Amino acid sequence: MYTSDLETQLNTFYRSLFSIQRLPDASISADVIVGFPGETEEDFQDTLRLMEEVKFDTINTAAYSPRPNTPAADWENQVSEEIKKDRLQRINVLVKEHAKERRARMMGRTVEVLVEERNVKVPTQVMGRTRHNYIVYFEGDIDELQGELVDVKIEDCQTFYLSGSRV
Repeated sequence: MYTSDLETQLNTFYRSLFSIQRLPDASISADVIVGFPGETEEDFQDTLRLMEEVKFDTINTAAYSPRPNTPAADWENQVSEEIKKDRLQRINVLVKEHAKERRARMMGRTVEVLVEERNVKVPTQVMGRTRHNYIVYFEGDIDELQGELVDVKIEDCQTFYLSGSRV
């Protein structure tokens, strides 16, 4: 259920998008809640179309759940749990597709990584983040590297993380 204020915000967003398209390496993230009271299938399809147009690097998704003492919790036009579950599944398929596509462009690049912590699954590796907020794993000593900016050549691109070697 779109209002003229929301339409104005969307128009502003689309104008910004045209600027972003001139900066293909920009990283864009968003949060999406599906199944808010009154959301129609057409509204949901609009969200999917926007996702296809923007190709977000990261989207945090959730299904709407009523909270006590909030106006929307008492609205008559609640979306069924079955529809919310279906929409969340459909949107997450697209989230994964775009995340993998966006990270794949990093293959072979040398990127600056801020080292945060040890890789809990592979103790000889550290984990850090790029300026795009992508998680990167590489071999290293956490005691030496934590808090440091390190150049890493990306050698593998997965849906939600990258891995490589220190340069």
